[in-house]
Amino acid sequence: MRAAIAVLCVFLGCCTNVVFLELLVKDDPGSGNLITFSQFLFISVEGFLFTSKCGTVKPNIGIKDYFILVAMFFIANVCNNYAFDFNIPMPLHMIFRAGSLIANMIMGIIILNKKYTFSKYLSVIMITGGIALCTIVSGKEIKSLQQKNAEQVPTTPWDDFFWWIVGISLLTIALFVSARMGIYQEVLYKRYGKNAREALYYTHLLPLPFFLTLAPNIYDHWNFALESEPLKLSLIGIYMPSLIVYLIGNILTQYMCISSVFVLTTECSSLTVTLVITLRKFLSLLFSIVYFKNPFTIYHWIGTLLVFVGTIIFTEVIPKIMQSLQQLPKTKKVE
Repeated sequence: MRAAIAVLCVFLGCCTNVVFLELLVKDDPGSGNLITFSQFLFISVEGFLFTSKCGTVKPNIGIKDYFILVAMFFIANVCNNYAFDFNIPMPLHMIFRAGSLIANMIMGIIILNKKYTFSKYLSVIMITGGIALCTIVSGKEIKSLQQKNAEQVPTTPWDDFFWWIVGISLLTIALFVSARMGIYQEVLYKRYGKNAREALYYTHLLPLPFFLTLAPNIYDHWNFALESEPLKLSLIGIYMPSLIVYLIGNILTQYMCISSVFVLTTECSSLTVTLVITLRKFLSLLFSIVYFKNPFTIYHWIGTLLVFVGTIIFTEVIPKIMQSLQQLPKTKKVE
């Protein structure tokens, strides 16, 4: 029952989070740092109260060991959210982030000297091809994304293309930093054991001072959010700035998403978790295309199909399902 609730919350939390994120970046594409800071602050406060019990529970992993992890986590999150300020549309952002398996594989070969089967290499070629196709097609449809209700600065196609390249570079950096972070997490878990809740808390708490370097940007976008169009909240009968409502929704759904994934990893097999997350990404992408009417051509669909089929091949979902089904009759016979 707990696992079923966790699956439901993953779909509800993560998919709704994407909706609030898109509502935010459509009105204010540069709000990435504000969104990241707000999420980190909320999870840090929650962790301080319930994980560290107001600082009375000592961490299992040393604070010094956390700093490398924290630096990588901070860079990856800031790059991912900041990319929206550089003409990156939501569908391309989601497809690009689905390529994390490529980065993990490359890092595994370089750092851990891992060797992979033919199916793994095939899946990586498919994922790379899918992302490359979507990126190239999106590169032909670049639009300057600027704040809503703000003075529109005229730009040339070359200006838009240059900043789009910067956005793609940020996503690429985030992809490989996240992969390196995953390998470092494995090292920490082997050394200290799995402490997922603790890691979630400290990876959000320790980077907070780094946001001082982004304070002017965060302050400007906070003021812009406060001045956004008022939105009536029917349940409580008051008006609030629409971007503040979307920001609160994004923070709460992000927390629901992360917490549900954590519960899922403790209750289900890695196969189930991979299936749920992959399906969730696909549904989020479909919703983004249909509800927000984002441009999506036949080439985008081909690229998306390559990415998700490649992901399924990489994670060996189908062979494992077949193996599980074959074992069922044997189990019944033994009974």
